[in-house]
Amino acid sequence: MPKRENLSRRRLLRGLGTCLALPGLESLRPAGASAASAAATKAPVRMAFIYSPNGKNMGKWRPDGLGAGYKLSQTLQPLAGNKGEIQVLSGLDHRNATAGRDGGGDHARANATFLTGLRAKKTSGADIRIGVSVDQVAAEQLGSLTRLPSLELSCDAARNSGGCDSGYACAYQFNLSWKNERVPMSPEANPRQVFERLFGGDQSGISKEERERRTAQQKSILDFVLEDARRLHRQVGRNDQQKLDEFLTAVRDTERRIENAEKFAAKLPDMKKPEGIPDSYRDHIRLLYDLTALAFQTDTTRISTFMMAHDGSNRSFPEIGVREGHHSLSHHGNNEDKLEKIAKIDRFYIEQYAYFLDKLKAMKDVDGRSVLDNSMVLYGCGIADGNRHAHHDLPIVLAGRGGGTLKPGRHLDFDGEVPLSNLYLTLLDKVGVKAERHGDSTGKLPLVG
Repeated sequence: MPKRENLSRRRLLRGLGTCLALPGLESLRPAGASAASAAATKAPVRMAFIYSPNGKNMGKWRPDGLGAGYKLSQTLQPLAGNKGEIQVLSGLDHRNATAGRDGGGDHARANATFLTGLRAKKTSGADIRIGVSVDQVAAEQLGSLTRLPSLELSCDAARNSGGCDSGYACAYQFNLSWKNERVPMSPEANPRQVFERLFGGDQSGISKEERERRTAQQKSILDFVLEDARRLHRQVGRNDQQKLDEFLTAVRDTERRIENAEKFAAKLPDMKKPEGIPDSYRDHIRLLYDLTALAFQTDTTRISTFMMAHDGSNRSFPEIGVREGHHSLSHHGNNEDKLEKIAKIDRFYIEQYAYFLDKLKAMKDVDGRSVLDNSMVLYGCGIADGNRHAHHDLPIVLAGRGGGTLKPGRHLDFDGEVPLSNLYLTLLDKVGVKAERHGDSTGKLPLVG
């Protein structure tokens, strides 16, 4: 029988200033705990908010039918393996992203409003003002329960100064997450930096020589915790030994992919991309998804935002045969060729989302469910049809069961004039965060649960 006197449920592997949080292991429950109490162990519920830019080809986005009998659209077809794990939500709006008296700047407003539900003050100076985003409302009440209160990611380099869109500050367009009305939570794009933040531990007590030795030898973070890992491996049961092996393998694989991306970038002449960012956009997205999944599995954080690209991005997609810029295509003027290319881009982003859901579904949580079962993963955009800069009937998908509080496997249509903020208020309630309102909310959306 494995010894448990020195074990705790959230054991940290340590070595030479590095610490690595483990996923929940059955063998680490307190000595004497009954099987019934172990089965009743409550896993944390995670929240992820994912943003894709420039609206959608809504004709190929919207599913056919309502309720559980709906049929996935062409764009959403990559989610077929997770059809029972998602809710497609139609008819939700963001009025505060519309022009109103502010005129142009819909892309900046789309990003700024998406998680806040509020109207950004039109300024390109330092006097920005928007409001707290839903992820930071949750982080304020739940962040102390984890090593990191929240995690902010993007495939775009951060920009928090200067003007970007029709008189709006770049801070609006390059940030989804807002700590308060004036302070954005700048996202990280470099997977190496994300990995170090999540798993690198406190380096303050390590000498300069020691840090240089690590770099010179190009050793994995895991190399410094293997001795502790082997000791723990002998103390846990067979099922947890397998889980521990799989977890360590996943972390090492992620780190190796980061290192390979760095080596590849170093060999390219005139390569200006930040160190550690893959040359492939698809690989960059998936690597950041992998890191988010590991952060959720280890309970390093329970709250994440990921802006795959800022709204207004004119990135091209040669890997799927689209060489024109995304933003330029979004002003399609009902041109069928442009609409087909937009649909290709939309599907590309959904394929990456499906990859993330598959990743979470394959991870077993401490309560025996999957990490996806215990998550709420929202995917969407602050613009529907990019040609009209429409901010109503937004393209929204909500995945996961929220620890048993959500009922996926259906398409719901709220038929317009319903703030997207109502959904956020509902999700906050599902994770036990008390909030009377959020943004322009008018109430909760009870049907999603």
